[in-house]
Amino acid sequence: MISRRNPAKDRVAIANAATTGFSRDGGEVSAASLALDACVRVLRDTGLTAADVDGIVGSTPSAAYMQSALGIPEITWFANPQIPFVNQLIAAVGAVYSGHCDVVLGYHALFRGPMFSRSAARDPFRRRSGFGAGSVAPPPETIAGAVGYTAWASRYLYEFGVGREALGRVAINARSNAMRNPGAAMRDALTMDDYLHARMIRWPLCLLDMDVPVDGADAFVITTAERAGDLPHRPVLVHAATLGQVAKNEEDQTPSLREHGQQVVVESLRARSDFWIDDCDVYFPYDGFSIITLNWFENAGFCGPGEAGAFIGEHWDDATNRILIDGRVPVNPHGGALSEGATQGSGHLREAVHQLQGRAGDRQVADAERAIVTAGGFFFNAQGCTLRVD
Repeated sequence: MISRRNPAKDRVAIANAATTGFSRDGGEVSAASLALDACVRVLRDTGLTAADVDGIVGSTPSAAYMQSALGIPEITWFANPQIPFVNQLIAAVGAVYSGHCDVVLGYHALFRGPMFSRSAARDPFRRRSGFGAGSVAPPPETIAGAVGYTAWASRYLYEFGVGREALGRVAINARSNAMRNPGAAMRDALTMDDYLHARMIRWPLCLLDMDVPVDGADAFVITTAERAGDLPHRPVLVHAATLGQVAKNEEDQTPSLREHGQQVVVESLRARSDFWIDDCDVYFPYDGFSIITLNWFENAGFCGPGEAGAFIGEHWDDATNRILIDGRVPVNPHGGALSEGATQGSGHLREAVHQLQGRAGDRQVADAERAIVTAGGFFFNAQGCTLRVD
């Protein structure tokens, strides 16, 4: 059962977003130092001080650490939900709308751990951080974790008779957009020949199908729509937001490509939103793995099952080597997880905010007023939001 209730619609706003930018090697940094850097930037740019913050939401490090390090005197609400970052946004919207707090500082730091990078694994400081306390990579005989997407990508190509070029265009679009983003980690031009000859990791996904481990952080100020209207930048209203999960959400138990968390997210957002893809000015499908993006296109309703590759081809802009839906709607103009960096959705949300505020520089979409972010993958982490400006 999908509810149409959305009492917080347009009542909470993202007042601002800031980033440190992302790199393949940030040098002598930690997740904490990156998160603090982004938080200081967003507060200063919003004209707020630590004393104005009474709610904290983020990933790593903990909210308690961030409060102490930033010198925030008092908070009445905090949370550290599981990523991707739309989860943090939903928590903040609920806290602000319900009155648990008035101004939420949100943050997400990316720090290359040893399981993501050989250079990080050689660094004694990073080697101890791991992915989580005592965690290890899944064994090769399972499809738990990231390798689940390679199994489902293989199923997708087989079931629909699609070639790897469909995946390749997702990667090329990301890179072409990242070339306009000075904060992106990967900015060298990418061709289909480059993609097809890239190192295979686990068939059918090659190195370029997988998000880029980076160092960096994003931060956000989330508050009431009324208060955001008094701050320097145009308020971005959270029109609707949702999580989505089906009963069998493990990688090896997901029922099919036609039944997983993405379908729940789309049905829920459409029920709660006054606009959808026909009225969208910029679209942000998650691209932690290229196969995820193809599925978001299909489930969002741009095309039918197995048709995303053909749809992308029909809406490919040869002049800029990227996707422009109907010649006007770009897809992940910041470069996404495949080229800006593996931000677990915070980069998608930050770019959506900047686009709707008219602050995206060379990437700016003219007169952008509505954005759709569909973050996360198939299993336990599908989520999305619709954003707009008055």
